[in-house]
Amino acid sequence: MEKSTYLVTVSGPDRVGVGAELFAALSSLSERNAHVIDVAQITIRGTLVLCAEIVVDSSVGPGEVEEALHARNIVGEGISATVQLVNPSDVVHGGRLLVTLLAPSISALQLEQIFGAIAKSDSTCERIVHLASYPVDCYELVVRGPEESSLREALAAVAKSADLDLAVQRAGLHRRAKHLVVMDADSTLLQQEVIDLLADACGCAEEVSRITEAAMAGEIDFAESLRRRVALLAGLPESVIDDVRAKLKLTPGARTLLHTLHRLGYVPAVVSGGFVEVLAPLLAELHVDHLEANRLEIIDGKLTGRLAAPIVDRAGKARALERFAKEVGVPLEQTVAVGDGANDIDMISVAGLGIAFNAKPVVQEHADAALSVPYLDAVLYFLGISREEIETQ
Repeated sequence: MEKSTYLVTVSGPDRVGVGAELFAALSSLSERNAHVIDVAQITIRGTLVLCAEIVVDSSVGPGEVEEALHARNIVGEGISATVQLVNPSDVVHGGRLLVTLLAPSISALQLEQIFGAIAKSDSTCERIVHLASYPVDCYELVVRGPEESSLREALAAVAKSADLDLAVQRAGLHRRAKHLVVMDADSTLLQQEVIDLLADACGCAEEVSRITEAAMAGEIDFAESLRRRVALLAGLPESVIDDVRAKLKLTPGARTLLHTLHRLGYVPAVVSGGFVEVLAPLLAELHVDHLEANRLEIIDGKLTGRLAAPIVDRAGKARALERFAKEVGVPLEQTVAVGDGANDIDMISVAGLGIAFNAKPVVQEHADAALSVPYLDAVLYFLGISREEIETQ
């Protein structure tokens, strides 16, 4: 027998028992071979919208479905119900993408621009979740469309003009599987550049700063720039390392990020062009067990101005991420890399999700997503973790 598909929509003031009444009504149609094939619900400020898609014998008209709803006393007290015949050809086919929008605040105009881009790409939004309203505004959209690449390009262009941070990812259960989250240290996990603090101690801050800026912008090779900067530190006493560590400040949201990752079973790691001697004790306090960084050569209690091991450069960071992924037991598509400088580009490119954090344009060009807000825990929203989940103890 031929089948018909109906969309049943119940809306109005939420009250106890509405869902039970709806499904009781639909189950009363079981003799007419009625089957529920999809359900969705949202409640905002006490207002309910509950939808059920059902398939029934074509002999069942919308009036019969409506009678079943009325028989269960769903309608009334401000609640209405509609039954709509669905044409299968009206359904948008294609893959699902998760689109995350983030900004200090998101206006109706910005949302209009995003939804306009979705429509122009012949795509539809199937779900919207408000992940956070503070300290930033964040929405996650599930979008289905026939052509993913054109949708990505359109959304990226609109996000840039509308001053929105954007991430577009493949939808799927892998979002909530165990992840490895790898962060750069300087100007990402930390507010400062460790080499600059060491330079302050030796009176060569200005020269080191110039080399650092050139390296972060990708103007000179990172390994060479690091050798030049470390050479300027020759003669500093080993005790300066403890002094520098005492001055380190975590980026706002860093502790929240790490605490939440640990609590939800994710694995944090740090891969840095900085120095093990400075970072290791701090990361031990933060319960970060995976660290890859450079080592300073120290002889007779003084820095020699040389590095004691092969340099952790741009390529070395990517290799470290791949090694940590194998050790933790997650595929690369379940890794996240967060960084700000040119030496993070390979790591960001290799990861399943690469995030440029307040980064130079050259880094943003290689990243899947860019954050321009100063809060490191905003990374969690790109993993689909809401503010409510973050604040759950």
